[in-house]
Parts: sequence; structure tokens; C-alpha cells
Amino acid sequence: MSRGQQVPPREASPGLSLGRIAGIPVVLAWSWFVITAFIVLVFGPRVSGAFPEIGPGAYGVALGYALLLAASVLIHELAHALTARAFGWPTTRIVLNLWGGHTQFASFNASPGRSLAVALAGPAANFVLAGLGWALLQAMTPGSVSYLLVTILVWANLLVAAFNVLPGLPLDGGRLVESAVWKATGSQEKGTVAAGWAGRIMVVLLLGVVVGVPLLQGRGPDLTVILIAVVMGAFLWLGATSAIENARMRQRLPAISAGRLQQRALGLPAGTTVLAARRLLRENPGAAVVVTGASGVPEAVVDEAALLAVPEEAAGTTAVNATARRLAAGAYVPEWAEGQELVQFLARLEGSEYAVVNRQGAVTGLLHQRTVVQAITGKTTPGA
Repeated sequence: MSRGQQVPPREASPGLSLGRIAGIPVVLAWSWFVITAFIVLVFGPRVSGAFPEIGPGAYGVALGYALLLAASVLIHELAHALTARAFGWPTTRIVLNLWGGHTQFASFNASPGRSLAVALAGPAANFVLAGLGWALLQAMTPGSVSYLLVTILVWANLLVAAFNVLPGLPLDGGRLVESAVWKATGSQEKGTVAAGWAGRIMVVLLLGVVVGVPLLQGRGPDLTVILIAVVMGAFLWLGATSAIENARMRQRLPAISAGRLQQRALGLPAGTTVLAARRLLRENPGAAVVVTGASGVPEAVVDEAALLAVPEEAAGTTAVNATARRLAAGAYVPEWAEGQELVQFLARLEGSEYAVVNRQGAVTGLLHQRTVVQAITGKTTPGA
């Protein structure tokens, strides 16, 4: 149902804030109300059939089941968060949503063992809840509404726990595959890719069981069960695919640096004439020209088309500044910036192009946002 997710702390998730538990923000996503309405509408008539004497109250009982399920998911996610806290991982928030929920972490350094412990803490909490519910049932009278709710709660927690320990991402059990491959290869990314493919295999097996078992028994598959399996399968497939793509992006990060991705550029002081800038471009074909301020800080990028459009008679008196587009404030990066450091650095800057400077502060290149995105994703961006 869920697994820990590492995301930037500032990433927003629209929903209803439920406050904090143990200092951790809890958010009820709007999509949670969709699954709650589904549970009420599906289980309400069944409760009414079992207890006709309670009338419309059957839907209240179904709502109670939805709330108990949400509480179980919350405890599942708290187990993730509190285990992560024991390892010093900061938790951004817990989100309860259409698919159950997930725990979001800020940046952290993980190891195979710790990652596995955090992931499996959630299913372990569900097994404990199922055990407590079973113990409670022993003291209750069968046939009552409360007995029905606790029975459903026991089975729900068992199913959630068992489902989550399946060995494939995005399920918690996928961390078992990830950690094993990570430990064997020394690469978390290779572990994530393997666990993502294991998740895809789980989807194929799930659909195979839903369709194949009834056919082997000589009966047709239940359309409702098939629909639920397809929806869940789509969710799992998308999660597994996302995990694979993110891991492959992380694998490409070490090869990404401002120095390797930059377009060669030359710096010109503000006030330099258009005529001088044209001469510089003729001597350095393919290079960009960056205009620097009095202190040598990059301020603008010369637009070559605008530069060439200046009439010849005005080229010797027109400042190159007039043909340049402004860079965003502070939009320059050191040429040695690379990997995650470069990505985080650019994320804090505005604009889509950045001057590249060496250790002496001199301009050596121009870095385009689309070039960095293409290097990370391996895909060409529109207009590139």
C-alpha cells in the first residue's frame, strides 16, 4: 500500500491537514474521500443485509470501517516514519490518499539494512494490529456490529501487510529486492532497477492469477475482481516504472557537470561595442558571449541575431548590452559543479540559462537548462 518516498521538503501535496503526530505533519489528500465514498457505497448495502434492523445506520458502519482502515494506514506510515527517525532521517510528512498512503522524507543517507528496516516497519505494524484485533475478538460476542468491524479490521490489516511484503516496488517488500542487489553490487540504483522490474513481474502475476485461476476451475473471471486488479495493477506498474526511471536518472547524475555540459562562451565587459563583439564571434565560431558587470559578475547573454541586426554605421557606437538578454540574478555556476550538487544548485536559480565561471571568476561557458534536463533524463526536451 505504501513505502517511504524521498522528496524535496518544499514539494506540495494538496489536502486537508490533520495536524501533527509525534511532530510529523499528517495530510489527508482529497483523493482519500474518493476511496471512502467507494467503501461506504459498496459495504453499506452488505452491512444492511447482515443487520437490517439498523436501517440507514448501515452506511455509518461502512464509514466506520473506512475510518478504521485509514487509522490502520496511518499507523503503518507512522511505523515507517518513527523507524526512519531512529536512523536520523527527517520526515517531511505523512499523506493518506486514494491508494492508502505514503511517508515522505527529506534528503537522507541510507544503507541497505536501514532502508529495509524502514520499509518493513509498516507491514510489521499491520501484522501487530491484526494480532491485537484477533485477541480482541476472543472477548467479543459474535454477530454484533462491533464484532463485524473488528473482524473486517483484522482481515484488512492482514491483507495490507501481506500485500505490502510482496517483493517488488513500489510495495514495501520491494526494498528487500533493492537491498539485496544493493548489498551485492554496491549500487542502490541497480537495486532499485531490479526491484522495479520485480514490481512489474508482480503485476503480470497478479493479472494472471485473477484471470487464470477461474479459467482453470472451469468458470469465467469475475468482472469486478478483474476491474479492481487492473486498477491496482496500473497503480503498481506506474510506481515500478517511476522507480526504474528515477534510478536510471540517478545513475546518470555522476556524469553530469557544468564543465562538460556547457556551451563555450566568452565574457565581455558591459559597454563593449557591437563591432568588437562581432569581431570576437568571428574569431570564435560557435561560442556564446556573456556580458559582465563592473565587478566581473555575469549579467546578460548576447543575442546573436540582435547583434547582427545592428546597422553597420551604428556598430561602433552601440554598446553590446543593447543586444543582450538579461540573466536572472545570480544565474552563474562554477564549472566544477556536478551531479546532485549541480541539480540542487540550479533548482535554486531562476531562468533557463546560466553563465559558467572558473575558479578565477572568469566566464568559460553558458549552460542551458534543457541541456541539463536532457542529460539527466536521456530525453530531448521540446524545442531543444
